[in-house]
Amino acid sequence: MAQRLIVIGGDAAGMSAASQARRRRGRDDLEIVVFERGHFTSYSACGIPYWISGLVSGPEQLIARSPETFRTEFAIDVRMRHEVTAIDLERREVVARDLEQGGEVRERFDELMYAAGALPVKPPWADTDAGGVFGMQTLDDGAALRDWLDGEPQPRRAVVVGGGYIGVEMAEALIERGLSVTLIEAADQPMATVDGDMAELVAEAMRGLGVTIRTGLRVTALEQRDGRVSAVVTAEGPMPTDVVVLGLGVRPNTALAEAAGLPLGPTGAIRVDRQMRVPGMPGIWAAGDCVETLHRVSGMPVHIPLGTHANKQGRVAGINIGGGYATFMGVIGTAVTKVCDLEVGRTGLRERDATAAGFDFISVVAESTNRAGYYPSARRMTVKLIAERPSGRLLGAQIVGWSEAAKRIDTLAVALWNGMTVDDMTALDLGYAPPYAPVWDPVLIAARKAVDVLAAVDR
Repeated sequence: MAQRLIVIGGDAAGMSAASQARRRRGRDDLEIVVFERGHFTSYSACGIPYWISGLVSGPEQLIARSPETFRTEFAIDVRMRHEVTAIDLERREVVARDLEQGGEVRERFDELMYAAGALPVKPPWADTDAGGVFGMQTLDDGAALRDWLDGEPQPRRAVVVGGGYIGVEMAEALIERGLSVTLIEAADQPMATVDGDMAELVAEAMRGLGVTIRTGLRVTALEQRDGRVSAVVTAEGPMPTDVVVLGLGVRPNTALAEAAGLPLGPTGAIRVDRQMRVPGMPGIWAAGDCVETLHRVSGMPVHIPLGTHANKQGRVAGINIGGGYATFMGVIGTAVTKVCDLEVGRTGLRERDATAAGFDFISVVAESTNRAGYYPSARRMTVKLIAERPSGRLLGAQIVGWSEAAKRIDTLAVALWNGMTVDDMTALDLGYAPPYAPVWDPVLIAARKAVDVLAAVDR
């Protein structure tokens, strides 16, 4: 009798695991069933803001593989619009509800892949029947917002609540759609993923784009008229709006896992080992936005929900389920985004992360240009490095700049991954030509400045 793999969740981690397992196990040897509660498989949630703005013409461009492709080419039984409601580890069964036709199904498993992803953080005031309030986590969410923006009466004003990656990207997308946009952030800066001095550069660019930014302010309630949202309420009074987009981050979708007895770590996400196995539970695997992993710099468990991690973790799990051997070696928190033409990148620890992890460190900020200063269209680039004292080991880096900024963070990520010091980095043999970089690349200038500061403070 063929073994059976049940996969909960049909996006990056789940379908990567299913595909890898299928490549290593024959169709007669392993039966694979995937339950997905949405309408799409293997799609780029990161591309949703560009679909909203109109830069991407349709959702089909964001889909890597359709359910039918998985069924016909991979012999994977993908069951769309099915939500798993219970996991019975003792009987090795899952219970799923058919969201379209109704009814319940029970399916046995030998191996279980939990890849339920993450859920948008939704405060109590957002739990409303009023139309025009949207989370932004799935392609279904994006489709609902597109329908609202294209409907009648056409929205003219938008409020984005939360200034993280999705909030910043959605603010730009709505500006591109011609709406008047206000971004509300409870902290004293948007883009808390970088340090305050770098975040101010992002805020400046957003204001230049036409976004009104209100920091240190919380939304406490919504007002509605005729079943549609009409205002968000804050301590400073109501702010009229026709649409509200939640950009408050996400939390791991672990309620089902916790009810089944899967262990959660200090971040609230599922604990897994390097092979993506759930410890102490043979045949149970987890990957993606629902799991925590090791931060290679701080040595602490972290929950960093990114599609890059989810795809890699799913691949590792699938290889192991298929009888191979692979490990996931942790993360360093590399991420990029943009505001109009301004690019923002970060990797490793921020100052507050380094402090929390107990490091003694120095920080430097270096100004340079993305190309040779005399070359047409050369523009400013700001690089921030955080280095351990007295070793000089790189702990983190951030870049804000115009054109070619975001990809330079990859150079810094490789240096960080391999434990390089800022002194090591000054000798990196980086490519040079006036259209692409100054003779001293911004990365090298920042590294030299860090070396000088370390020498001065440790003299």
